[in-house]
Amino acid sequence: MRYKNKKPYKAKDDRINDLIGQIAGNYASGFKESLMRDMLVTIAKIGEECSDPGDMKLINTTLKEFRYAFKVFSKYRHRRKVALFGSARTDKNAKEYKMAELFAKAIAKEGFQVITGSGPGIMEAGNKGAGAVNSFGVNIRVPFEQKPNPYIAEDTKLVNFKYFFARKLIFIKESDATALFPGGFGTMDEGFEVITLFQTGKCRPRPIIMLESKGGTYWKNWLNFVKKSILKDGYISKDELKIFSITNDVNDAVRQIRHFYKNYHSMRYINDITVIRLNNEMPDKVISLIKKGFCDILSSGPEKTPAFELETENNEHLGLPRIKMHFNRHDFGRFRELIDVINSSY
Repeated sequence: MRYKNKKPYKAKDDRINDLIGQIAGNYASGFKESLMRDMLVTIAKIGEECSDPGDMKLINTTLKEFRYAFKVFSKYRHRRKVALFGSARTDKNAKEYKMAELFAKAIAKEGFQVITGSGPGIMEAGNKGAGAVNSFGVNIRVPFEQKPNPYIAEDTKLVNFKYFFARKLIFIKESDATALFPGGFGTMDEGFEVITLFQTGKCRPRPIIMLESKGGTYWKNWLNFVKKSILKDGYISKDELKIFSITNDVNDAVRQIRHFYKNYHSMRYINDITVIRLNNEMPDKVISLIKKGFCDILSSGPEKTPAFELETENNEHLGLPRIKMHFNRHDFGRFRELIDVINSSY
């Protein structure tokens, strides 16, 4: 569906609207021109309506940081990426540090790049293991702990943020998988957020894997809390536990991420239709299996389909086969299982 306003979106002064139209037309055309025009109108409206310089400063900083982050990442969007989280306080001699380094090195060998928070501890291990070519740093400016580690500090793929919300958005938007190592409040925040975004359909489906060394109890204790408090009291469903997995094996974590994209490529919504792009044509027997096995979350489909008009206009993976379905957009734990079935057919 096209981005539309119910009523004309414009500044109060028609002279400003004319200037905005000229500027937008100089930089873009078609749908992009209308988006740029709306962004410029928003800036004009901020000038008209916003009297608090603190509010304007927040908007200004956020817009600048997003612009620069998109500039950096846009060159590498043909590569899949893993967002790697964990404690800044993990010692270099700790098992988890070495495990994070090995994981980053192994996943980079599979063609993935690694995004860390660019700090010390687990983040440093991630950048070190992935190597300079395959590393990104998404740094937060805080008065303690968080200085870029030496493996990303001088890299052009280091992006600095003032606000956590902007930084976290980039972590999610620019990644295709999430790896979580033991950490403090920040790691918990990042972990629960990506699970929540998956649970509510506000991020692309992805493998979410929690890693710790053999004999560790960090994620075991965490899962025990989730099951005995959150699940038991009815705040989540049992199927939602399928959104993430826990492992103490680097090779298993890499295998899970690789398997997730074995045949599943990507998805998008077009009105009320869910479109899944595939790396290979789906056999009819698998389509029948999904119809029977997932009728609780699908009101119709899946069925094979050519690219939709909107996908064609945006040149979205036009060479890939597709299936379409009506998914209830609610039971994402079950949807995660559906993706597993898609991938298990190859």
